[in-house]
Amino acid sequence: MLAKQLAEHDDAPVEDKIVVLRGLRWSDYQRMLEARGDASVPRFAYLEGQLEIMTPSKPHEAIKSRIGTLVEVWCLDHGVEFSPFGSWTLEDEAAERGLEPDECYVFGDSAAAATRPDLAIEVVWTSGGVRKLDIYAKLGVREVWFWRRGQISVHLLESERYEEAMTSRALSGIDLVELASFVGRPTASQGIREYRAALAGKSR
Repeated sequence: MLAKQLAEHDDAPVEDKIVVLRGLRWSDYQRMLEARGDASVPRFAYLEGQLEIMTPSKPHEAIKSRIGTLVEVWCLDHGVEFSPFGSWTLEDEAAERGLEPDECYVFGDSAAAATRPDLAIEVVWTSGGVRKLDIYAKLGVREVWFWRRGQISVHLLESERYEEAMTSRALSGIDLVELASFVGRPTASQGIREYRAALAGKSR
């Protein structure tokens, strides 16, 4: 059933629960974060007085986890050092922006010193909410991927704005069309096995 949902979803706003509040101060956003504590949901995104409160659906969480797992499979296959940070809370009070990615990564050996992820991944499963690229740009995240309707789009930060690109800069050489094709397998383990087999076939 989940595999069918992943393959056939049409972005009808019936899955994730999203509420956008307006006219809120930075201190209101901080209080919401404090009240939630260490829980993983709901996730918040704050943009100049607007606060998006999102409770992700089961399919949303499945997709973001599967994309992340496949990214890690690719990195292991290509010898890329990586550190996952999940829904890392990223904030800039001066810019009045903050959010939590669905998944994010730091690549290389500098994870302990990193103040921002190299890559953030967002699943667009339900329409609505604040414009997250406007938040990411001021936070200085160099690359953002959006999954929507079975496809992954790449956005690269260029002089405080994002340009859509055909290829990833953070993971040079990764084929995102190929990776996305394994997201909707009946189980995550099947997707991993088949993706590993596909990568192994290329290296022969």
